[in-house]
Amino acid sequence: MANISQAAEISVFHHALVGAAEEMGEVLKRSAFSPNIKERQDYSCALFDAQGRLLAQAAHLPVHLGSMPASVEAVVKALGPRLKSGTCAVVNDPYRGGTHLPDITLVAPVFAGGRLLGYAANRAHHADIGGGAPGSMSPQTDLIAEGLVLPPMLLDDAALSLILANTRTPEEREGDLAAQRAACARGVSRLQELQRREGRAFNRRCAGLLAHSRALMLHSLAKLKAGVYSAEDVMDDDGAGAADIRIRLRLTVGRKGLRFDFSGSAPQVRGGINAVLAVTQSACYYAALCFCEPVPPVNAGCFECVNVFAPEGSIVNARRPAAVAGGNVETSQRIVDVCLSALSKAAGGRGCAQSQGTMNNVTIGGGGEKPFTYYETVAGGCGATRERQGASATHSHMTNTLNTPIEALEHAYPLRVEEYSLRAGAQHGDRRERAEVDTLPSHGRSLQPACVLGGAGVVRRIRALVPCEFGLLTERRLHPPRGLHGAPDGEVGQNTLIRGGNKQSLPPKCSGRLEAGDALEIRTPGGGSA
Repeated sequence: MANISQAAEISVFHHALVGAAEEMGEVLKRSAFSPNIKERQDYSCALFDAQGRLLAQAAHLPVHLGSMPASVEAVVKALGPRLKSGTCAVVNDPYRGGTHLPDITLVAPVFAGGRLLGYAANRAHHADIGGGAPGSMSPQTDLIAEGLVLPPMLLDDAALSLILANTRTPEEREGDLAAQRAACARGVSRLQELQRREGRAFNRRCAGLLAHSRALMLHSLAKLKAGVYSAEDVMDDDGAGAADIRIRLRLTVGRKGLRFDFSGSAPQVRGGINAVLAVTQSACYYAALCFCEPVPPVNAGCFECVNVFAPEGSIVNARRPAAVAGGNVETSQRIVDVCLSALSKAAGGRGCAQSQGTMNNVTIGGGGEKPFTYYETVAGGCGATRERQGASATHSHMTNTLNTPIEALEHAYPLRVEEYSLRAGAQHGDRRERAEVDTLPSHGRSLQPACVLGGAGVVRRIRALVPCEFGLLTERRLHPPRGLHGAPDGEVGQNTLIRGGNKQSLPPKCSGRLEAGDALEIRTPGGGSA
């Protein structure tokens, strides 16, 4: 690893890059049209070197850790010399570096003195990209039905016209894409400024940063006990007939890092919960970083220590044209659950109980004189550790977006939020006793030590003021988030349609119609206790 002087120089350079990526995010947030981007901050920004290696990513969405580099690689491979100064490429194809279709990525080359310096890229979730239902997130059974597929292409007038002609909300999409362009432009200018400051040392600084991250990552992972560890879990369903869809992991901890092997996981399914390889890689990278102390600068260097094998054609590495809308948001969370479980075994039991394990995706949209598409992921409970109670009403793991403020939601859409609260019976104390259990026969029955509570989920009830359509992509409605070392599990979530005073339970993944006056009520899962 670097000596103290070198480490200081690397740290300054690293934070300059991260600061530039964060500034890109601020430009995007302040310029965007849609509440999903400007309020919920559903985006990520990153900078890459001339070889397409990740240099720095702002602390936005973990699910984009492994997939943003794949997008840059796909763009460079497809467009090559057509990427000139001032141009910008666009892509959302999940099988060419994307995650799911609503996540649109823009990539801009950065030149200095006629020489390629690197790339600035950002990804943002658009509230509608066409497809069979408003919001482009409702359960479908193939990629084409999910929305417009954009292979890597230059974002010129023709490409923009194509996108706007295939969405229900073209004005909002045009505004959000313009904001993404502006964010790329800021990244380009900041990387050029950094190169001018560093001069000929710029490339050496980049290489040194990546090597330093790799060394720190290996140093942290060396604290794990070498060996092979297994874990598995299931998805509730796919919304198209399959249930208890298994994700199986064999983790190898060795001298050169970690190998995540998902052999034995379920084949890809008809419903839209298939994950592409980049999503699975992101989940593995995130889980590995959770066990690093200190956390290294997050870039391509630390990812060199993590090897991921996922069988092609499986739920964790789907083949085209499998539907993937929920793979990015739901299956990614279950992949994290199994990764953290295996890593906890390698860390001698250190870790946390399972968090809510879902993003609780809700889409509501309609036509008429003013078409709209509302999309939101709803927070829930986080898993506890032996030292700390799980946070309530918080997003966890693969997402860290905010909620849409009620005022912003009701101003933008013909919807009314009637309840937004912690679930009834939410735990308020720091500790509680575990249930009475059998112990050794000679000791009769006894109480285990008190356990630390998982966080509580929320209730979010939204009433439609006009006729519209809805879609739900949720998980942990059938299988609860697990407690740690035998502690109580978290509560399962519930989806309910309220119509004329009657309540109808809804499955984890479904779509349907709302009449004016109908309401959707989402009760999100709680975190497991420890």
